[in-house]
Amino acid sequence: MARDEGGNNYDGGRLNLPFVGICTFAKAPYVEDWEALDADVGIIGAPYDSGTQWRAGARQGPRAVREASTLFSFGHAGAYDFEDDVTYLPKSVRLVDMGDADIVHTDTVRSHANIEHAVKKCLAAKALPVVIGGDHSINIPCVNAFDGHGDLHLIQFDAHLDFVDERHGVRYGHGNPMRRALEKHYVTGLSQFGIRNVSSTAREGYEAAREMGSDILSVRQIRKLGTEAVLERIPPAKRYYVTIDIDGFDPSIAAGTGTPSHGGFTYYEVLELLAGIARRGNVVGVDLVEVAPDYDHSGSTAILGAQILMNFLGRIFHAGGQI
Repeated sequence: MARDEGGNNYDGGRLNLPFVGICTFAKAPYVEDWEALDADVGIIGAPYDSGTQWRAGARQGPRAVREASTLFSFGHAGAYDFEDDVTYLPKSVRLVDMGDADIVHTDTVRSHANIEHAVKKCLAAKALPVVIGGDHSINIPCVNAFDGHGDLHLIQFDAHLDFVDERHGVRYGHGNPMRRALEKHYVTGLSQFGIRNVSSTAREGYEAAREMGSDILSVRQIRKLGTEAVLERIPPAKRYYVTIDIDGFDPSIAAGTGTPSHGGFTYYEVLELLAGIARRGNVVGVDLVEVAPDYDHSGSTAILGAQILMNFLGRIFHAGGQI
């Protein structure tokens, strides 16, 4: 057994560097048998993008984010953050990759049902489900899976409201998920952060969202209020489900998405809000959606997605979060 200066053990003489091996999320163990799942975090891919209205490609998101995440595979040592003086994600946090939900091309009903099944298996094992999409419609089956698991407050980072009731007969596309969520009896509220510019939702959608209990803030409003004031608007001590659409970030750092919208968040603006959310309540579910890597040949959008997930997970478990 070899040991490097950072304290990492490399069994069998393998260095297992980021560019070597199979691309599970953060090079975590792959668990194919979901009945045998025993972990704190289950990573689930949901490579479905038939819910998009314009540019497809988010079906490649899970693979791209997994590959990018190998950059942040910390071995046995965890991730030390000198600003916080905290080692995040130590070995005691058991993270596994459950692979992908089975997707049937063009079949929304079956694909969503398979995503819901995967999340249910994760919840049954008392692990935190972290789902990588895919377009934002995959949030619908993710939230469906929480039926019977207690109340949820949803927190959304996004450029778009995603509160269309029905358009052209479509009720389960990527413009509908927040509307479908607030229709659930166990979803008690919704915080929508980053909404801006010309949105996919008409004025009546905004009015309906507020009537149903949503708190909507644009990027400019959040910057004016400041992080702590925004966090105070989120009901405390609740069970939070957090959904992160990569287009909530500015396209200058997240070009790889189907519906980019200028005027978005910077990295630290979102991270500071996520850190505050982890301290304010119990995060019980996460999804990251709309990474479409073919629109960003630099790969930086996928790296951003992986980095924000890793840092959010670190702060969730540092704050004592659990299902």
